[in-house]
Parts: sequence; C-alpha cells; structure tokens
Amino acid sequence: MGEQDQDFSDDVEAAAFYASLPATRGAAGAVIRSGRGGVMLVRRAYGARGWGVPGGIIEAGESPLAACRRELHEELGVRARVLGPAVVDWVPARPPRTAAVQWLFHVAAPDEAGVRLPAEELTEWAWVAPGRLHDLLPSHTARRMAAALEVAPGRGPLYLEDGRPVFD
Repeated sequence: MGEQDQDFSDDVEAAAFYASLPATRGAAGAVIRSGRGGVMLVRRAYGARGWGVPGGIIEAGESPLAACRRELHEELGVRARVLGPAVVDWVPARPPRTAAVQWLFHVAAPDEAGVRLPAEELTEWAWVAPGRLHDLLPSHTARRMAAALEVAPGRGPLYLEDGRPVFD
C-alpha cells in the first residue's frame, strides 16, 4: 500500500502511523579511481581503525547525494564532483547494527595536493589496487566496492543485497 493510499482522519493519526514504521539507517560513500586504476580508501581514526570507503552516515533530512558531498568535504577537505550513482546496497541487520541502505556514487578523483584529512576522523588515505579490496575491507564492503567498479559512471545504479547482485 502506497503512502497516497493511506486515509488518516487527522495529523495525529498520520504521525502515529509513520512513527510506527521501521527505521532504516543509510550511508553514502564514494568510488574514487585514480588515473592509474587504484581505488581510494581511507583509514579511520576511531572504532576498529581499519580501512574503509570515503563517506559516512546520511543525516536526518539529508539526501544520499548531499551526504556523499558533505562527507567528502568533511573527510577529505574537497568539493566532490559526483559523476552518478554506482550501487544501492541493502545491508541486513548485524546486531547491534540495524539494517541499512548503502549508496555508492562515482566521484571524480580530487587533486591529491588538496586532500586534507581531519586527524579526529582519518589517519591516512591510499590508492589501492581493486584486487586488494577483499584484503583490506570487510567482505560485504569489498563486494559492494567490487560491484561498483563494474558499473560505468552514468550507467548505475546497480541494486544489491548484502553486496550481491539480485537481478541478472
């Protein structure tokens, strides 16, 4: 049943209905390739401190595209030129984490000299050969990135579930 099919007698009833719906987290990240074929990864300064994809959580009221641009400005100090969506990946709950929708966008490589990492968030960045993604990233993230690399800019998005294509 679509949102337009709901018949609410007042705003209070509508608010209660929407508050009862499940919430899904979202994140937006960037697939950034160097001219030499490497993929940009960043190392987090917090949490597990492992390698990850540039990007982060979509904030309340923010679109996935706006989140990608904001996160790249916050994490890398650059104004991103987004080329288009690459993949949309539904990620199942992995307690304590809830289910999420992860967006990856193709982004033009920034001028390396302009990259500025905030010390409280990131410790380093690197161009990584696509064949090393599974060595450095969690398996579901590596699958998502590998799938995104198969989608040409302007030809996405590819829909995934847990990093795996659903459609042939």
